[in-house]
Amino acid sequence: MKNVNIGLVGLGQIGIYLYNELQKKRKDIELKTGKKINITAISAKNIKKKRKFKINKKIFFKNPLNILKNNKIDILFECIGMSSGISKKLVETALKNKIHVITPNKALISKHGDYLSKLAEINKVNLEFEASVAGGIPILRTIKESLATNKIKKVYGILNGTCNYILSEMESSKDSFKNVLSRAQKFGYAEPGNPKLDLNGYDAFAKIRILSSLSFNKNISKHKCLMEGIERIESKDIEIADQLNFRIKLLGITELINNKLFERVHPCLVKKDSYIANVSGVMNAVILHGEPVGETVLQGEGAGPGATSSALMSDLLSILRGNIKFPFGVSSKKRKFVSSYNLNMYSNSLYFRFEVNDKPGVLSQITQSLAKSSISVERLIQIPDHKNKKASIIIITHKTNELDANKCLKSFKFNRNILKVPTRIRLF
Repeated sequence: MKNVNIGLVGLGQIGIYLYNELQKKRKDIELKTGKKINITAISAKNIKKKRKFKINKKIFFKNPLNILKNNKIDILFECIGMSSGISKKLVETALKNKIHVITPNKALISKHGDYLSKLAEINKVNLEFEASVAGGIPILRTIKESLATNKIKKVYGILNGTCNYILSEMESSKDSFKNVLSRAQKFGYAEPGNPKLDLNGYDAFAKIRILSSLSFNKNISKHKCLMEGIERIESKDIEIADQLNFRIKLLGITELINNKLFERVHPCLVKKDSYIANVSGVMNAVILHGEPVGETVLQGEGAGPGATSSALMSDLLSILRGNIKFPFGVSSKKRKFVSSYNLNMYSNSLYFRFEVNDKPGVLSQITQSLAKSSISVERLIQIPDHKNKKASIIIITHKTNELDANKCLKSFKFNRNILKVPTRIRLF
């Protein structure tokens, strides 16, 4: 029976939950792997912070880098969460010292994954990051192992539980974005201080870049891509979408179009009878299109300490069983660069909502501007607000490309009858 020493850095919500899981499931891990685990080093910002367990001061290190100097660590869990800084330094140093690393840190992997994976390969250790995408859903292992011989063409899904909860709750409660966000923070679904990285699409986009790399055997993209969040979605948009038989979802999408990579994150109008439209609350779902497997769907809890710890423990057992493998499924030497698809050529139907002064000629001004940009109208709805002498104009377009749509939106800046920046949501 081999003893395996474990170091854990970061005792936030996820780190604490993971620590308890490691303690509770020692016998189960031993039964399934033949290895005994020992937590021999932990590190956090503040040893005095109130926690549900008492920290053993003998194994506590204020400076996490000292864990690697003073202890024989076999496996390191990095649960700090920074994209660079101490997170990168810690993982880099561990890999160079031939220590396996497990992390849920999507920001770190999406930014430095290529470099860190090469280090892991050179030193013949694992860099595992299953928990970085879609929480407890085993999507990365599915791509790397279960679908390893399939040619994946497209991956899309709901990758941020915070945004999905907010949009679902706005629909069911008829409440405002602001009030629903406040509830999400209260329940722990959104960061209590600054939830910006969830709401602006960055969190989902980091995950899309990891999925792209794994799915298409490519280096992590550094291209500037389409990224929009849900901050400008209002209750009015949710209600109108419902009337049109749609729901609004924040989707992350990556695909190869003519051998060029097209990655994007943005709100979408999806048909109510589609699978993705019926994934609600904090749930995540990922849909892959591959050959010969066809369509594969994985759904589960995408956030929270329980789901994240489940994925972290899965990575741990994989290492304990002796599965030394390439972090991104294939050797870094064989991962390729893929050029970026021209976003301006992306063609799609669009939902526009205009808030305007309710006076003659305003609708004509809008439709004329659309026509000048070669954008044709498929459906039009007018909702008057007689009391305030205003109106909402909703237009669903036929397919148009991003270049024409962006030019058209710029032209509306000079129209004083349009009271705020028009809302645009792409149909999916």
